[in-house]
Amino acid sequence: MSLKTKVALSGLALLLTTCAYAQTAAPMRLRGTIDAIDTQTATMTTREGTVVKLAITKDTQYAYVKAMQMSDIKSGSFIGAAGKPGKDGSIEALEVVVFPEERRGTGEGHYAWDLLPESSMTNATVAAITQGTSGQDLNLVYKDGSKKVTVPKGTPIVTIVGGQASDVKAGLPAFVVALPGEAGTYAASRIIVGKDGVAPPM
Repeated sequence: MSLKTKVALSGLALLLTTCAYAQTAAPMRLRGTIDAIDTQTATMTTREGTVVKLAITKDTQYAYVKAMQMSDIKSGSFIGAAGKPGKDGSIEALEVVVFPEERRGTGEGHYAWDLLPESSMTNATVAAITQGTSGQDLNLVYKDGSKKVTVPKGTPIVTIVGGQASDVKAGLPAFVVALPGEAGTYAASRIIVGKDGVAPPM
């Protein structure tokens, strides 16, 4: 086998390994502050204090959060509620995202979340709203079941607004969904930043 052939095969093997890794790597959720951004890369310091470099691609999506009130949540609203275990098997909300109608069904279901240890995420339709002893109680229904979520007074409530690259600026709090690559690199799939003093709470 010639040296040229060996080099070509080695390159092919590396390419296949990289592709396989990209296809199987799970998305990461990064929370922190944007340090710098240009047309190709962004740098952020995570809440854990780690500096992360993010590759910006043509597929990177941008958004920002806008403050909402409990009164904006109606029966039939589709929301996402991160929460922690409450009393009697209920969930105490840590934050609530009110999805715009065009994003109804996003991530529907109930599953583990990494906002806090033992936290969960419930993306579901509001079936009923009642006044509880420690806040508003939401009966949430999704395709595989239902959950009761209590929203204490003062819980951050936001909606997500589609944005553009110019919305992402140094110093802004950010929630980033990224695909891990090799050597500690990440490719940003979606960057959601704070705006007008409202930080992404998810």
